[in-house]
Amino acid sequence: MNLDLIIVVLYSYILGSIPFGLILTKFFLKEDVRNIGSGNIGATNVLRTGEKKLAALTLFFDISKGYISVYLTIIYFNDLIYLSALSSFIGHIFPIWLRFKGGKGVATYLGIITALSFNFGIIFSVSWLIVLIFFKYSSLSSILSTLIVFIYSLIIFDINISLLLFIFFVIILYTHKENVIRLKNRTENKIKF
Repeated sequence: MNLDLIIVVLYSYILGSIPFGLILTKFFLKEDVRNIGSGNIGATNVLRTGEKKLAALTLFFDISKGYISVYLTIIYFNDLIYLSALSSFIGHIFPIWLRFKGGKGVATYLGIITALSFNFGIIFSVSWLIVLIFFKYSSLSSILSTLIVFIYSLIIFDINISLLLFIFFVIILYTHKENVIRLKNRTENKIKF
């Protein structure tokens, strides 16, 4: 097996799997974020602790780990960029440290796509904010914005990156399956500004 491939998968997965939401809430609040709200380790659930700064830090670090994984690969293993992107993303959702029960992958996804193309990051962020302002559902914002980035990629880029972005969309849709049910039943929690 190619040693480069093993190296890329390992550092991308390990970076992606760092549970910053859990680490930050345990360190600063002496609480386990998995026992709060949805039980998720991501920024949206950290926000439910009432600590906006911790939620912002979680968001920053979760974005950064996806970005750094792909950025390092662009520099050192350019032919394995998509493998790095997928490994980092999977690491966040299925971290070995938490018995493969991680976050929903949205912030890490944002870091990954921004490293792939700054335009992707802008399109996702603007779409996410617009949907959130109108509907006030973080889950709906994430799903629709991921779909928008995929559609944009079909117009602008090659089939390989579109395939990767489609895989991301399907996985994010899957990680939000309970949110989709709640949206359908109109029981999904809204974000309070």
